[in-house]
Amino acid sequence: MTYSSQGVGQWRPTIGMQKKVLGVLCASVLVGILTAGLWPFRAPMNEVSWLSNGNGLLFGDHGAILSSDTHSLAGLKDGQSCSVEVWLQPAIVDVGGTILASYTPGTRALGFSLHQSIDDLLLRRGTAYQGRAKANLYITHLFRESKQPFVTITSSAQGTVVYVNGALVRRSLQFGLSSKDLIGQLVIGNNPVVDNGWQGQLKGLAIYNRELNAAEVLQHYDAWTTNREAEITNESPVALYFQIPEHYFVLQAPFLERPWDEFNPNWSYCKNVLINIGGFVPLGFFFCAYFASVRHLGRAVLATIILGGVVSFTIEVLQAFLPTRDSGMTDIITNTLGTGIGARLYNCESVQVLLATVGLGGLCQPGLQTVARHEVANHRSEQGIEA
Repeated sequence: MTYSSQGVGQWRPTIGMQKKVLGVLCASVLVGILTAGLWPFRAPMNEVSWLSNGNGLLFGDHGAILSSDTHSLAGLKDGQSCSVEVWLQPAIVDVGGTILASYTPGTRALGFSLHQSIDDLLLRRGTAYQGRAKANLYITHLFRESKQPFVTITSSAQGTVVYVNGALVRRSLQFGLSSKDLIGQLVIGNNPVVDNGWQGQLKGLAIYNRELNAAEVLQHYDAWTTNREAEITNESPVALYFQIPEHYFVLQAPFLERPWDEFNPNWSYCKNVLINIGGFVPLGFFFCAYFASVRHLGRAVLATIILGGVVSFTIEVLQAFLPTRDSGMTDIITNTLGTGIGARLYNCESVQVLLATVGLGGLCQPGLQTVARHEVANHRSEQGIEA
């Protein structure tokens, strides 16, 4: 313990103690960034279970299932009419997620997908990853108006028709759904190429390789909702075989996704950019201080920026193996920028003076220590304080 010459009892840490505390701060910042970037460090358990009060599946916060292989929809023929029936109940109305999606492995392209978009139901066809869908069709406010909607989507050369609880609600000549959009591997509860999980109950699902007429739609609705599913099997739907993996998954998650593919002109994207910049400013500040004042590196700023880039790159590579995280190059750029801002902030003359003023002169950048001491002496002189 030491005392300054300004008076007995005014304690200031020694230079050695200052450097030890700085080392602890650097380690704490690094551990905090790694924890924030890699939590929960593993794929969560797959939260899919059978309903306790009836037939169907319950999808939790991280739950998804997939068809056993790409041939599980072999009953479908390319270019034919088709129909999809799905009976569901979302857990939360004010969120969203991918309810189901057909996916061609290796292409990262979706055929037909069904989404909850807040309280709307969104039908989407022919979506390239991070590209524009060939067609979108919204059923607005569906989940506010019906707690457990039974949705039938049926198509032919004349267009696509959507029924809810046996009643026609939407007809589209442009949507153009065909069996080609359903051929591939089917994922339920999540998006095959990005984490976009859906929470709720799936009480029934059937796919047909033909168009259903209005009478059949109403008949099926009555059969499903009155526990007469056996009547549906007599209608020869396409056989569906699913597996429930032990852990939550994204089939083909992006690996170091390119910045122009990640870009999305909305507030959520901008907020993430600002968070990624700000989150690495402390790393830049404290490690630059450590490299300059403890290690006495001649190019402390450059070393700090390289460290920030390496840490960010490591996190993004590891995130590719975590289904709840996204691996992208935008984060590497913004994290490195934040590191540079932090390092530049440490080298500001006003910061150096502040460190010297509060008794942390041992953490000053060696080249600026003289300037900092001079500024502090001038300040004390103006205040009538003896050095």
